Amino acid sequence: MAKLKSKTHKTASKRFRVTKNGKILRRKANAWHKTGKKRRSTLRKLRLEAEVQSCDKPRILRLLGKR
Repeated sequence: MAKLKSKTHKTASKRFRVTKNGKILRRKANAWHKTGKKRRSTLRKLRLEAEVQSCDKPRILRLLGKR
């Protein structure tokens, strides 16, 4: 029997990206709504991308079709 092809989880592909070194980057939460009450320094920090925790990496890679 032929092996089934795994499909990419489309919402995961829009939310995560894999770097050349294998890191998985994500956007930070709480950056887009109710920004008037947040400090400017907080909003600057929220614009940066964060690395995904190591315990979540295998699951996200499976969703992205990388493994």
